[in-house]
Amino acid sequence: MNGMPLAERMRPQRIEDLLGQDSLLSQGGLLTGMIQRGALPSMILWGPPGCGKTTLAKLLAVSTKQPYHPFSAVDTGVKEVRNVIEQSHGLFKPLLFLDEIHHFNKAQQDALLGAVEQGRITLIGATTENPSFSLNPALLSRCQLLVLQPLSTEDLLQLARRALAQDPILSTRQVPLTEWSALLRHAQGDARRLLNLLEMLWNAAEGAEAVLDDALVASVIPHFLVYHDRDGGQHYRLISTLIKSVRGSDPQAAVYYLARLVLGGEDPVFIARRLLILAAEDIGLANPHALILAQANMEGVAKIGYPEARILLSQTVLYLSLSPKSNSAYLAIDNALDFIRREDSLPPVPEALSNALTNLNHQMGFGQGYLYSHEGPHHFIPQPFMPDGLHGKVFYQPVSNPHEYNYRDWLQTHWPHYPLDPPDSVDPPG
Repeated sequence: MNGMPLAERMRPQRIEDLLGQDSLLSQGGLLTGMIQRGALPSMILWGPPGCGKTTLAKLLAVSTKQPYHPFSAVDTGVKEVRNVIEQSHGLFKPLLFLDEIHHFNKAQQDALLGAVEQGRITLIGATTENPSFSLNPALLSRCQLLVLQPLSTEDLLQLARRALAQDPILSTRQVPLTEWSALLRHAQGDARRLLNLLEMLWNAAEGAEAVLDDALVASVIPHFLVYHDRDGGQHYRLISTLIKSVRGSDPQAAVYYLARLVLGGEDPVFIARRLLILAAEDIGLANPHALILAQANMEGVAKIGYPEARILLSQTVLYLSLSPKSNSAYLAIDNALDFIRREDSLPPVPEALSNALTNLNHQMGFGQGYLYSHEGPHHFIPQPFMPDGLHGKVFYQPVSNPHEYNYRDWLQTHWPHYPLDPPDSVDPPG
């Protein structure tokens, strides 16, 4: 017991003692109904570290009286899994728990398919990474996907107080928890991390008047580290949320998520690359300078790195957040691509626009009839550029922002045969 970490000593022994997953385990919750029926499907538990995936799997086995076979996919192979499958002919179906199941490669995951599909075993896989990226679609389609949430501050505080009162070691010396904001901030929704920190603080507290407070946390754990898996689900969730916040023109949220990525050690060039894409996809013609800034930002962070790169990223994130938005360039190329893919055959390029590279081409009329645009007034001469049959086909539709208001006016004046959608409500420039 003395050598066992507090997180292991405090692992719940009853499913009703598990904190933080009320949506699954409350009255009427998905897992509650399964337990009451005594029938568990194979499932994938997806959630951040310390949210209770391993504990939940073990308690589900106890609740349904299934033989429990826990393994870690990090150090387990197909041989061990097949040994469990071969024992699946008894009265009770074995429950095979595979922690970190994303570490199984495709062939190893495929070895599970038959037994899962035939119902010979109940597979519970646990992963911190997005199953859409880390698991084979064939295995994922045979399992119920359950998403577990990080523990709330209320759950973490309840867990800390429970440990101080009930743990056979911590309860031998009364060290009251008088402040908890720093402790909970460092825990970041991770029950295991909270209990490890709490045990460290309890051991560091000395004297009859010792208390667990924010000052003790600052002295024992001086640096705040943000949990961030640069190759996993948290990586994709945070960068996606940053991009959505910039697209949604919320600079406060955008710089907050940027700070989480920076503190988590995310590659600054990766962040800059995503911002460069956003500048073209979501801002585009509404503010062409955004693409220039984003390109300069990517070159700059690649040259200087952290910590100064955070300043360039911040400037770019704020500028892009505050910029007017347009996805018309993104839609235009996708509209053209979709149109071409649906065509049975593509019409030839107009002969007047073809280069007369040889005398034969010249004799056939290639390049003849083309008018050099710069010779016209304002460097424009109206002439057909679309192939025959596509006269008036529109792929680019200006959207509502001051820049594209001017573009719309120019298009309607110079190319009136291209029908444009009615403009949304927008104040004209100037």
